[in-house]
Amino acid sequence: MIVVGLTGSIGMGKSTAAAMLRRLGVSMFDADAEVHRLMGPGGKAVAQVAAAFPGVRSAAGGIDRRRLGPQVFGRGEALRRLEAILHPMVREAEIRFIARARARRLALAVLDIPLLFETGADVLCDAIIVVSAPGWLQRQRVLQRPGMSEARLGAILATQMPDRDKRRRADFVVETGLGRGLTLHRLRRAIRLLRGGTWRRRAGVRRTLPARRGARCARSS
Repeated sequence: MIVVGLTGSIGMGKSTAAAMLRRLGVSMFDADAEVHRLMGPGGKAVAQVAAAFPGVRSAAGGIDRRRLGPQVFGRGEALRRLEAILHPMVREAEIRFIARARARRLALAVLDIPLLFETGADVLCDAIIVVSAPGWLQRQRVLQRPGMSEARLGAILATQMPDRDKRRRADFVVETGLGRGLTLHRLRRAIRLLRGGTWRRRAGVRRTLPARRGARCARSS
């Protein structure tokens, strides 16, 4: 089975690409959705997050992200504390997803992870798709979001690997600034190559297996 990582910086079109892959019948793990489950009512992360950040519990028993945001946004130490709680739990979920996909004998499964490289989850992947767009289009897209500002965008980008570095480490780069039709065409081509076994890792792209049970990278070198 080929494990594919899907990633891209904020505003690059990753959510659109993920939706397209689902329509193509690809089995996917959604890291953002997993974080929502972990911090929702009854979620595994609720108690730890509430203890680390007092006053963020919601009336329903989960974590109120509107209360949590001001405590971690732009605060490096606080953000690292939150990540230390969430990231290991998300990694466990990623490994469970891969195991289930293998048990189902799927040819291909995708990990949709915004911070794929930043969290080291790329070591779980046999191939990586990076979605990208020109910087001006990225800013235009993001600044149209409610509550977004130049300062907030800058703070978010400061926590993410630069787009140029993601592109350099990708096996496939899918441009999303030239229309949905072309984006879909390029995604379809990437999946066809991966499923058909005709893909070969680009020279210079390297990933290393993690020293933990359940992780695999069939083409590491």
